[in-house]
Amino acid sequence: IEHRHNKRKILMQMLGVDIGGSGIKGCLVDTETGELIGERHRIATPQPATPAAVAHTLKALVEHFQWKGPVGCGFPATIHNGIAKNASNIDKSWIETDAAHLFADVTGLPCHVLNDADAAGLAEMRFGTGQDRQGVIILITVGTGIGTAVFVNGQLLPNTELGHLMLEGMVAEHYCSDAVRKREDLSWGRWGKRFNKYLARLEFLFSPDLFILGGGSAAKLDKFIDKIETRAPLVAAANLNQAGIIGAALYGAARQGG
Repeated sequence: IEHRHNKRKILMQMLGVDIGGSGIKGCLVDTETGELIGERHRIATPQPATPAAVAHTLKALVEHFQWKGPVGCGFPATIHNGIAKNASNIDKSWIETDAAHLFADVTGLPCHVLNDADAAGLAEMRFGTGQDRQGVIILITVGTGIGTAVFVNGQLLPNTELGHLMLEGMVAEHYCSDAVRKREDLSWGRWGKRFNKYLARLEFLFSPDLFILGGGSAAKLDKFIDKIETRAPLVAAANLNQAGIIGAALYGAARQGG
């Protein structure tokens, strides 16, 4: 019985990693509760962020935690069966790279890779604002770009790239990402009007029941919520910056049967 209990305890723990354009962040996660175990660790993303360089940075992160089990990785690209199919905010050499295979080769551990916004969405639906919510829910992560995760009655529709919709004659993330807000020195009110146009386009196309906002902008929601006029409510993600790590760990555990 003791052995079974210990095995279950091990399965409840998973290393979750959020690979971003500026930082690669990881932490051990209790997949039963969504809580981080110990301190989060961050290593700057190598520049250029080539497959080999990122894989070796991931290895350094794994070694920091002295981790010997499977790894869940959120990655800034659409991921099909472990293979990166685009590279909006990371080095173009990732396109058609088998990220899961490469990471497993370099770390010597099973690695399960999914889109980073999908990872954040899994965390929010399991432990955050989307918990026990039915209907169509769209999570939007706003940062350097715009990532999206779409759920229908709790089921993920993977690899949506709704930050790449055309809006005002340009790609949406070039119109209302957080990077654009900073670059153009927009007030939160002016940026909120742009973001409202983006949400209105999503609402026209998908008729969601709820929008969940993730990324750094979520903490500032009160500064622009008065500019949001959608029928579906917009609420801040509960997990904010940890969601990618938690969701990656959940995905890794599910793929391992944990």
